[in-house]
Amino acid sequence: MTITKSQGQIQSDFDTQQKALGRRKFLRNTGAALTAGALVSMMACDKDDNNDNVGVNFGTGDFAILNFAYALEQLEAAFYTQVIATPYTGMSTSETSLLTDIRDHEIAHREFFKAALGTNAIQALEVDFSTVDFNIRDSVLKTAKAFEDLGVSAYNGAGRYLASVDYLLLAGKIVSVEARHAAYIRDLLSNGSFADGSVIDANGLEMSRKPRAVLSIAAPYIKTKLNASSLPA
Repeated sequence: MTITKSQGQIQSDFDTQQKALGRRKFLRNTGAALTAGALVSMMACDKDDNNDNVGVNFGTGDFAILNFAYALEQLEAAFYTQVIATPYTGMSTSETSLLTDIRDHEIAHREFFKAALGTNAIQALEVDFSTVDFNIRDSVLKTAKAFEDLGVSAYNGAGRYLASVDYLLLAGKIVSVEARHAAYIRDLLSNGSFADGSVIDANGLEMSRKPRAVLSIAAPYIKTKLNASSLPA
């Protein structure tokens, strides 16, 4: 296959993105957990041909799981970009600062997957946030909580399907960042709720969801038709 950028270029671009992020203690060093070179160096196979034209196809094998993650990062990046572009009434300086950090992290994750997947990447997705009132704090933060909780459960559930241990390591690092996002958003809504029964099971483990279940929950916010037939049910 043909990679749009060289491994060195992708690593350099990703490092530049990370330097642009804030150095605040809460989310410091999150981008450093992602090693673009490890992912790009393993992409040596051709993109799978698929004759099913009903919706965007995720591909097969590890590429399908990586594209699944890329789709979720597109959704989150688009959401937080809108949150910062149209701040809700009463957004504090602290909230603005940390929500901007989250936006920048989600954009970095999105661009990382896009560059690393190269020609295997799915297209840019069209989103639909018509049910969200971006002027109202509660509407924005409850949607953010839903997205972050969903993202954590998605990475937790998808990891078992990755054949490559290198991909699994990267997914584990990314989900730790998403969990920090989830904890912060949950504390904005209700202090100390970051580990309540809605996200932790009876064994004290975080919830996990299989890819198709995740996409069915995210579907109302995605206009682009998706073909998830190659993803685990």
